Amino acid sequence: MSSEQLHIKTPLLESHPLSKHAGFKVWLKLENTQPTSTFKIRGIGNLCQKVAKAGCKQIVCSSGGNAGLAAAYAGRRLGVPATIIVPETTPQFTVERLREEGATVEVYGKVWDEANEKAMKLASQPDHVLVHPFDHPDIWEGHGTMIVEISEEIAKPDVVIASVGGGGLMCGVINGLWRVGWKDVPVIAMETKGCDSFNAAVQAGKLVTLPAITSIANCLGSTTVCSKVLQYHTEGLHAIHSELVSDTQAISACLKFTGTSWTELCTVMFSGRSRKYSN
Repeated sequence: MSSEQLHIKTPLLESHPLSKHAGFKVWLKLENTQPTSTFKIRGIGNLCQKVAKAGCKQIVCSSGGNAGLAAAYAGRRLGVPATIIVPETTPQFTVERLREEGATVEVYGKVWDEANEKAMKLASQPDHVLVHPFDHPDIWEGHGTMIVEISEEIAKPDVVIASVGGGGLMCGVINGLWRVGWKDVPVIAMETKGCDSFNAAVQAGKLVTLPAITSIANCLGSTTVCSKVLQYHTEGLHAIHSELVSDTQAISACLKFTGTSWTELCTVMFSGRSRKYSN
């Protein structure tokens, strides 16, 4: 079993195009350079290392993709078998990627919450441990290392911007801000409409379960956000500003970021369909 951390220190780069557009410096933490291509390995890896050290014989994780991939990767590195339960919305290439990491994959339920119920039942067996994709203190502790790394490279920022699915990243960001003495740095929590369980909870002042995830960002979505991130907001423990955008706005921002136009995107999509049907 590996005793080394499973994540890497990722680059922190100032984005000239975004800084020019915003009118102030914008720094990007490039978590896409992690071994599993997302920040998830920080927290999931931290939790998996702890349960493996405690004698876990089987990791069980429910995920729409990224958390499951992190759990599968961690299991392989630690020598602990992993079973990943994914909802039906999970792309086939993600399922195949999970299997490439040596994980057993089961497809269950229309949304993540249903897959999670299945995972909880499976994890009730002896020597099995449920690795939640976002709701666990060890996960937040691991995700917090992003902020620790940032504090080693730049002065205190004016604000941190992050997306919210179930709330694990947001809890990790706040965990990290507190660890480095940046409690006064506010956080902007971004969500797309139809995938906005945190915003709904903020508006209601209590946890809200969405009837369905209707945003195209379905892998990001959890119908209910974790209670800890709402507690930070409702009890005034940390300044969190909830912001919503439409799917169209989110796509437009991604295209602007990559320098691609809607016309170019549609041309590529049409070209792809043409090749598909010509074969």
